[in-house]
Amino acid sequence: MKLAVCSFVTPELTPAELAAAAKAAGIEGVEWRMKDSHTQQLTQTGEERTPRPIQGDASSLKEITHLERCQRHNLSMISPDQEETHITQFRQAAEDYGLAVLSVSPAVYYKYDGLGNLSEIKKALSLAETLDAQSIRLSSPLYDRTQHFHELFDLQIEYLTAALALCKQYGIKGLMEIHHKTIAPSASAAYRLCEKFDPQWLGVIYDPGNMVIEGYENYRMGMQLLGPYLAHVHVKNAFWLKHAGDAVPAGGVTEWNPVWSDTQRGIVPWTQVIEDLKSVGYDGYVSLEDFSGTYPAGQMMRRFADYMRSLI
Repeated sequence: MKLAVCSFVTPELTPAELAAAAKAAGIEGVEWRMKDSHTQQLTQTGEERTPRPIQGDASSLKEITHLERCQRHNLSMISPDQEETHITQFRQAAEDYGLAVLSVSPAVYYKYDGLGNLSEIKKALSLAETLDAQSIRLSSPLYDRTQHFHELFDLQIEYLTAALALCKQYGIKGLMEIHHKTIAPSASAAYRLCEKFDPQWLGVIYDPGNMVIEGYENYRMGMQLLGPYLAHVHVKNAFWLKHAGDAVPAGGVTEWNPVWSDTQRGIVPWTQVIEDLKSVGYDGYVSLEDFSGTYPAGQMMRRFADYMRSLI
């Protein structure tokens, strides 16, 4: 297995700074987050360059602040609508520090609006071709109880059919992430969507951190089920905290909130996950996607690399 990092979780670093820090940590690949058309304009000032540490209490879920920074004030988020000089800095950063460009990653999930977001796929594929990326990330529709699962399932099959036709034209693989709040929150749900497609062109990003929030299944069983569709792994962690206050809220059930944590503090037993990945012969990348903001980006990457190497 090899190590990678998602630029989504290093908002305070420019592409060159990210690549230099990744190289220093012994990380070999990078996933570039793509700025989606609906995302706010990137902030180029220095005011958001230092993430705030997470406070481990339920009264102030400060990881939301860091997540918003990752989404909206990210110095290493690539925009397909910018001039060539903007895009060139991402390609040059990876080349200068010998990083493999694994993926161009648009938004993971969406409120389904037909095949309208195929325009985002075309932009991602064009960027991936320019950056010599191996894959792009494909979307999954949100499940929010307003549309029937089977309707969304059929729409997603239609979307994947169209998206993968584009992927084949470019010779670039599409990856669908296991993600909470979508119709693919677990390995078995993702497999149902993938099983009719060629694994040469469609793969699954296995994400145990997301499965803390929704979709947990025995790790090894899920990996065995995915088989050739197991294409990539995201490394992060999370836990649940009881809502602040002792009183039981209306409805009579205690409320809990999911909180992102650093890799070694959450519910996911990464020792077991790596062992299970070995058992199914996985030899791809494990990629840092830590949203906790617990450590500055450089330190976060070094801790991740040291920990993963100790397990691998």
